[in-house]
Amino acid sequence: MAKGMGVDDFETAMERARKLKERFPRAVSAHYDRATGRVVVELSSKIAVSFRPGDAQGLEHAKAADLAEIELSPSGFGIHFPRLDADFYVPALLEGFLGSRKWMAARMGEAGGKSRSKAKKAAARVNGLKGGRPRRKEVGVGD
Repeated sequence: MAKGMGVDDFETAMERARKLKERFPRAVSAHYDRATGRVVVELSSKIAVSFRPGDAQGLEHAKAADLAEIELSPSGFGIHFPRLDADFYVPALLEGFLGSRKWMAARMGEAGGKSRSKAKKAAARVNGLKGGRPRRKEVGVGD
């Protein structure tokens, strides 16, 4: 038992772990597939989940050699990339989370900034006719 953990705390933790195992499949293996460029996680439910490393926080700039070694936690709920010191929680992966909320929000904002809607193109055209994006006004000390 962990230092400072009482019997009630231990039993509560064990019950939480049991419920988690009932609710989510666990990773039984994981590897990087060079042919597809994806990390593939085989689950206890006989389903495989894969994702592109560039879409996952901590793996964005990984080389194939960095992804060659993948470790699973004893519970099967954790995936660790030792060469990158990056960790992923299997239940979060199954829910589509490949990073922290802040990181995911930044990625979504980045994608939104690259959108090419008709409205955005029209606004850019109008701004272009006006000479482009207005220059930022410098504020002086006495202003």
